[in-house]
Amino acid sequence: MKLKTLILAGTAMAFAGSAALAQDMTIVSWGGAYSASQNNAYHKPYMEKNPGVNIINDESSAEAVAKLRAMNEAGNITWDLVDVVASDAIRLCDEGLAMEIDADSDLAAAPDGTPASEDFGDLLVSECFIPQIVYSTTFGYRSDVEEWGGKEPTDICAVFDTETFPGKRSLEKRPINNVEWALLCDGVAKEDVYDVLETEEGLDRALAKLGTIKDDVIWWSAGAETPQLLADKEVVIGSTYNGRLFALIEEQKQPVKMLWDAQVFDLDGWIIPTGLSDERLARVKDYIMFATDTQRLADQAKYISYGPARKSSAPLVGQHASLGIDMAPHMPTDPENAKNTFLYNYEWWADYRDDIDAKFQAWLAQ
Repeated sequence: MKLKTLILAGTAMAFAGSAALAQDMTIVSWGGAYSASQNNAYHKPYMEKNPGVNIINDESSAEAVAKLRAMNEAGNITWDLVDVVASDAIRLCDEGLAMEIDADSDLAAAPDGTPASEDFGDLLVSECFIPQIVYSTTFGYRSDVEEWGGKEPTDICAVFDTETFPGKRSLEKRPINNVEWALLCDGVAKEDVYDVLETEEGLDRALAKLGTIKDDVIWWSAGAETPQLLADKEVVIGSTYNGRLFALIEEQKQPVKMLWDAQVFDLDGWIIPTGLSDERLARVKDYIMFATDTQRLADQAKYISYGPARKSSAPLVGQHASLGIDMAPHMPTDPENAKNTFLYNYEWWADYRDDIDAKFQAWLAQ
């Protein structure tokens, strides 16, 4: 911690004495509909306001932790701003790979003067995390599967019921969410899931449940894969981020419906890598002040169905920029959609992720 504090203090002092701002900025995100929403809500308006600035988009967020570790080891940080989930932000902060921020000096206050720390509130889950959106990982399913005889899934356990709902499934190629859903559908109470997963027997139980459908699963790594698999009829039901399914259903008009049951809420936001030059850090902080204000976060919801992380942004969420439909009913936080949610425990995953990842990948290879 002492070394980390010294590094951060030195970076802050260097920033304070620097007036120059870099013109190039590499921003890392997830690609697809999500990166497009950021480009429309943040990047384009920022570059219009700052002629000459060049934002380079990188779609490597899924590998952010490993790549930042490697960059740090090599002493060559090529990224300026990185979009990560909350649990990864906690890990990167603990390892000294992400800068600590001061919400009330680094982020804009709400229009009524409410400090950013109050406006973001409990979503500031780490000293290094700048919240952006509340999203969920959930399932979409084709509504035209003849073999289902007119039936449609109503709860999460339909994913494991290949008799009633035959066909290929798509699941993410990592344990997060999959092991929680597996235990829920193996009879574990929602409030006990993480206590059970903490034991070797509990993880084995989750993997055994997943094993009942392993032969029917196509594993995905990028959020855009499940929408494509559903559109191509290669799977009949699959998990991905709710915003990707919104694009598939509302923009592409595919015969797909949402299965909101046991959707897993999570947070996504920015971290600033440690080790940036004075000029690069100055540019990033200028961008962050702009991109996370109340109106900008509400603007992102014009392009994708994720809830903005600021309390003051929620009332400003309106209609989709091109479709003209009300976005509120498409948010994971809408009361009708949030009747049975599962709250992702990002602190738990920050502690156990590396170990469970290794066991999950070994299981996949069997």
